[in-house]
Amino acid sequence: MKDQIKIFISESWADYELLDTGGGEKLERLGKYTFVRPYEDAVWDKTLGADKWRPDARFITSREGSKAGWRFANKIPEGFVLERTGIKWKASPTPFRHFGFFPEQASHWDFIESKIKNAGRPIKFLNLFGYTGIASLYALRAGAEVTHVDASRQSLTWAKENQKLNPRLVEGMRIIAEDALKFLERESKRGNRYDAIIMDPPKFGRGPKGEIWKLEEKLPKLLAEARNVLSDQPLFLILNSYAVNSSSLSLGYALEEAMKARGGKTEAGELCLKESSTGRAIPIANAAIWSA
Repeated sequence: MKDQIKIFISESWADYELLDTGGGEKLERLGKYTFVRPYEDAVWDKTLGADKWRPDARFITSREGSKAGWRFANKIPEGFVLERTGIKWKASPTPFRHFGFFPEQASHWDFIESKIKNAGRPIKFLNLFGYTGIASLYALRAGAEVTHVDASRQSLTWAKENQKLNPRLVEGMRIIAEDALKFLERESKRGNRYDAIIMDPPKFGRGPKGEIWKLEEKLPKLLAEARNVLSDQPLFLILNSYAVNSSSLSLGYALEEAMKARGGKTEAGELCLKESSTGRAIPIANAAIWSA
């Protein structure tokens, strides 16, 4: 891997737009609703005027002197449907400041769909820490056999609801509630193999049986076990990180080291969103991609 940072950038689409950033916040549009969420890295001034920064809802952090959570200026449905390139899913403000999907990962969704479509053979796709399953839906549409794993039953219920919103994609996906590492270890022993994997491990979390997850401790083991379940003809392995103290280069080095016996190439960089007010690439998370 060259010591270079790649920009994995996601453009706006009809149902999502990063309108502006600044002053430690970001202003986003989801469908017809606007939201302000904390974005601590925005250490610059806002471009749009105060009249544009009047969202339907704003997420307040505990640092602002009150209980953290959403403050609603207007009524927003508990769940509303968004669409991108024909894939639909339910969005909703969550207590963790998220919406049930990560728009900066749209570049991954396109990469996944394109690689699987162009493989010219049946592909088994594994989505670890799969959350609500948008990447799984893109893999399904590309024709893959999909296994979707997450420790959160609430997230898996959401993933099933998203699948139902896409009637043509109601088959071909296993949805499993399991600790990611335990799942990989079991699949390795069973001899089950996958051609493509995406992993979105949290910095900290708990499994369905109380298992404690710390990214800095578990990542080497996670990568080793993921490598063990790759097929003899793998397509790719995608690794994301939202940990504030991680870097894209260190993520890339870890992935490259884990995959060195497989050859291929590793790219590392920042998952970015294009900001409408300025056209800038706004970094949101780190990512590394190995491909054969």
